[in-house]
Amino acid sequence: MKHLLIYTLLLFSAARCSNELVFEDQSFQKKTTLPCKENCPKITVKIPVANAVPIVADSINKKVFSVLKEIIYFGEKPYTSTNYDGLLTSFIDSYEKLQKEFPNDKFGWEADIEGSIKYQSDSILNIEIKHYTYTGGAHGYQGLRSLLFDPNTGKFIPNTKLFKDKNAFKAFAEKKFRAKYKIPTNKSINSTGLMFEDEKFNLPQNIFYTDKGLLLYYNSYEAASYADGPKELLLLYKEVNDYLTVK
Repeated sequence: MKHLLIYTLLLFSAARCSNELVFEDQSFQKKTTLPCKENCPKITVKIPVANAVPIVADSINKKVFSVLKEIIYFGEKPYTSTNYDGLLTSFIDSYEKLQKEFPNDKFGWEADIEGSIKYQSDSILNIEIKHYTYTGGAHGYQGLRSLLFDPNTGKFIPNTKLFKDKNAFKAFAEKKFRAKYKIPTNKSINSTGLMFEDEKFNLPQNIFYTDKGLLLYYNSYEAASYADGPKELLLLYKEVNDYLTVK
């Protein structure tokens, strides 16, 4: 009986382990084949790829890839690539096509994308994607993307599903934001030089779960100019737990 109990516990432990997501960093790189002496166009991607639980992992990996397709493209529409190698090849192909059309111009394209597990618990998985792209002009564009998932199902969690009452949380966050950036409560949210659309405070497109609290992260142009850089607001969990549906 004792041996049977030990065997049963071992089976349970193995089954439990087999249902846990495992992430493996995968790296991809592509450079132009056209002659160049310096600042040769290249693209580098390092991304965590989920494994071990097929259906859950597949859902997460597909969403991450779809977001990278939104980041890595040139033109009016995203590339039709179905894998990372194809996506990087399409980016470099766009550069080479442009370079051949304008051989006397130097473009110096570049893209650098790195993903990492920002936060993980029994109820939420947060993948952060840092990205920088340059395809000509005065400067490139860099930013952060936050992807939230249910680690048990692999389903993507949009920001609208995070809060019991989004408007109540937004009102609370605005008070904290005004206090941090010293914006008078009786004046417009843009009165000190910010650039919120329609002169109204809004929650950012990217919200991160961290060990310390909920991070509201505004990329450049979302709330301020490129020169002023991104804006962020960290709210401790003890302040926001009552607003959250996912903890």
